[in-house]
Amino acid sequence: MAPLTILVASHTDSIYTLSFDPTPSTGSPALELLARTPVGYHPSWIASHPSDKSIIYTGLKQADGEVVAIKYGMGGTVKGGEVVARAKSGGAGPCTLLATEDELIIGNYTSGTIATLPISTSTPYILSPNPWTLSMPFEHVGRNKARQSSSHPHQIIFNPLNQTEKELLVPDLGADKVWRLIKRGDGGWAICGHIDFEAGGGPRHVAARGTSLYTLLELTLKLVVHTLPPLPAPPAPLTSLYTLSALPIPDTMTAAEILLPEPNTSFPETFIYTSNRDDPHSEGDTIAIFSLAAGEGQPELVNEVRTGLTHVRGMAFGGDDDKYLVVGGAEGGGVKVFERIDGGKGLEEIAKLGADVVGCPTGFLWY
Repeated sequence: MAPLTILVASHTDSIYTLSFDPTPSTGSPALELLARTPVGYHPSWIASHPSDKSIIYTGLKQADGEVVAIKYGMGGTVKGGEVVARAKSGGAGPCTLLATEDELIIGNYTSGTIATLPISTSTPYILSPNPWTLSMPFEHVGRNKARQSSSHPHQIIFNPLNQTEKELLVPDLGADKVWRLIKRGDGGWAICGHIDFEAGGGPRHVAARGTSLYTLLELTLKLVVHTLPPLPAPPAPLTSLYTLSALPIPDTMTAAEILLPEPNTSFPETFIYTSNRDDPHSEGDTIAIFSLAAGEGQPELVNEVRTGLTHVRGMAFGGDDDKYLVVGGAEGGGVKVFERIDGGKGLEEIAKLGADVVGCPTGFLWY
């Protein structure tokens, strides 16, 4: 197998390019730094254009929010990228991006706004400096006053359970809701429904399969399952369970990422993977693995893998049949690649780079 390329978002000023060789001619799987591309303050999230993977977008998580378009492969190799466009994000603290063929959809965490910019795959890449914005509603001061004083959109994805029209799902950590947005006739997005969660839960990220929506609550470390029929039918709660087995939960701990890879030939069973950050354990944060063998609505915690990382935020599957999982410790431990074992029920560390090489990693793309 040829070496694979991984792009790494961070809480530094750069996006890193890594090479991962799972089958080197000699020795163990190898992870190495190829390049570092300076782009600006805290490029913590990265997303690729759906039809031109050489164009990457990142949000600069600052008070005067910016988004940046980066072009890779301009010198014939991936390595470092070149910044080709910048624009305002339509708010403060952009922390999540969704790129469509002609639109970049931006979630501004601090200001509680959703914004869009028209984009293209050729110069000038971002077609307007003026984003369209939608302020997220907020009706209460959340139970966690330090984290829930306003709306905080933390992810934007298309609802994979809605096959008739494009619908956005937007977990709002501040409002304890997942908003449902539909495209309006004038090209903007409008809120058309929502899913409620426990007070102080803080929905961060979601994943979906079949007829079920899985929501990770950051502040209470829970995995919550709903059935999610097409609008206007309301969602129905199925179950809720913690993302770690040891209780009570330390006050410092929060949950970060949820992944639900598609079953395939190598891994025919379905598992959900969630990360728990800031665990005081000496062996670092955990990745919790849930089996769906009992059914979509009945996840079961079957394994907890110690990562040796501190403050795990993003992680991403890649390689043939999503065999490999790249994970980072934003506050210690650097970047590691794990291999799925035991049919996907386990993870084994096979390669790593220290924090002195890749600083404060927060998100990943397999290029």
